[in-house]
Amino acid sequence: QGERKGVNKYYPPDFDPAKHGSLNKYHHSHPLRERARKLSQGILVIRFEMPFNIWCDGCKNHIGMGVRYNAEKKKVGTYYTTPIYRFRMKCHLCVNYIEMQTDPAGCDYVIVSGARRKEERWDMEDNAQVLPTASEAKEKLETDAMYRLEHGAADRAVLQRAVPTLSSIREAQSAWKDDFALNSLLRRRFRVSPRGAAGAAAAPGRIPALPAAQEEKKTLREEEEEAAALQAKAGLSIPLVPEAEEDRRLAALLKYRSPDSYEARQRMKRTEISARSWFAPSGSARS
Repeated sequence: QGERKGVNKYYPPDFDPAKHGSLNKYHHSHPLRERARKLSQGILVIRFEMPFNIWCDGCKNHIGMGVRYNAEKKKVGTYYTTPIYRFRMKCHLCVNYIEMQTDPAGCDYVIVSGARRKEERWDMEDNAQVLPTASEAKEKLETDAMYRLEHGAADRAVLQRAVPTLSSIREAQSAWKDDFALNSLLRRRFRVSPRGAAGAAAAPGRIPALPAAQEEKKTLREEEEEAAALQAKAGLSIPLVPEAEEDRRLAALLKYRSPDSYEARQRMKRTEISARSWFAPSGSARS
């Protein structure tokens, strides 16, 4: 029976459709009931959800985003053809009233009175973050050559302004870079190198001199760059280990030659057979 609740209505005996028109007019009520009690003033009571975190000016309490109120909605203006609505609601923790209204120009809400916003907004450009390219700008980059040229010049100018900062950051990171792999390799070098042995013999238990350590780090960094360049050139995805003396000795013993084809080997065999003598050597005949 639930599906007929919206259409089954009681019509009293004195109801006249020509005179009353509808049951709402007969009962002198509105379809929205109590929500439309101030409709003559242009105010409609709605359920309003707080769009961001605020602090109430009356009780100084924090009101979180998503808290819902019964708010009075009223049109206060237009932005071009978009209406601007104002919402008035009472704080649930005190007697203070909070008023907010829409901001179509900024696609946001603004507080008119009764509260202050918890500032959690930031400008990506002021924070040196990468801004997404708008669809209009992306389309102009693809179709407009002059705009693409101007955009490239602006990007280069931004890069030139950022180069000193990026260089200082890179230098600071490289100066303090001392990860586990680099530290282990440096310790291994000092264990086997003559300089490390001499330093250990001269001052056992002491850290090597700072210039020597910096020289070793520079050498290791150059070796890493050479290995990275070789990996990029050969298209290798495996890490390259330092060259050992045993590997060098084994590589010198190997001889590389291109394998001959089957036809070439058959021709070489026929040539050897044709160049061989028909008669056996005299020494082998006597024996």
